[in-house]
Amino acid sequence: MKRSMTFFLSLICATAMMAAPVAMAAETETETAATEMVSEAETETGSETETEAEGVLEDGTYTAEFDTDSSMFHVNEANEGKGVLTVKDGEMTIHISLSGKGFLNLFMGTSEDAKKDGAELLEPTTDTVTYKDGTSEEVYGFDIPVPAIDEEFTVAAIGKKGKWYDHKVSVKNPVKEDGAEKKTVADLNLEDGDYTTEVTLEGGSGRATVDSPAAITIKDGEATATIVWSSPNYDYMLVDGEKYEPVNIEGNSTFEIPVDGFDYPMEVVGDTVAMSEPHEIEYTLQFDSSTMEKAE
Repeated sequence: MKRSMTFFLSLICATAMMAAPVAMAAETETETAATEMVSEAETETGSETETEAEGVLEDGTYTAEFDTDSSMFHVNEANEGKGVLTVKDGEMTIHISLSGKGFLNLFMGTSEDAKKDGAELLEPTTDTVTYKDGTSEEVYGFDIPVPAIDEEFTVAAIGKKGKWYDHKVSVKNPVKEDGAEKKTVADLNLEDGDYTTEVTLEGGSGRATVDSPAAITIKDGEATATIVWSSPNYDYMLVDGEKYEPVNIEGNSTFEIPVDGFDYPMEVVGDTVAMSEPHEIEYTLQFDSSTMEKAE
């Protein structure tokens, strides 16, 4: 009897010991799965945050689509459903030209709120639009604040009969305009001689700079700039496919390159040997004609 009882107790203990690792493994798997779910959630949240940050428009001027819910309230056909979107200090405003002069004021919000005392109404501008057949017409335009891109918002419009109408609108597909207009030596009426002008470098990692102001020489109506880099590691530059080598042996890399225009981002390439292997890096140089002065 004692032997049977002893055997029975031993069997129970052995079974419990065998079950313990299984339970621990199950707990470990559960904890691992929970950790993975949290990590995935954090990754998704991070991705959403990055996407939102990428969606912020830089200051500048854009062309953007202006969609409405009405065949009466819409952008003039001459402008193909688009307006001019301006972004300044993160605030967005789109200027649209309507199909005529039927709407006298707009309000950012509902028609009910537009009727209240103190409501701030948007006043019209008088725009001239030109159609494909060459005819022109004066219409009303408005500068409309834009709370967000690709998100619907409400605008109320009042017609000539004094009735307010609610409209759902949205701004989509902004395309940044290249507002920089290249000016040549002839455009600026520059005489032959030596000048200085401010120059801005963009591109690469953002760490490289060039000396500003830069020396400019005008000869026979052609401009040549002396570009001094912030590093001695540039062994050549490419401008419009032509290769230019440094004009100095010691000190920071210095080049004399042609300038085909001012007040626009001129594309150049700089080859740097600062890394383990030489690398051609794309940059733009913009020479500001408003700062140009005769060299002393």
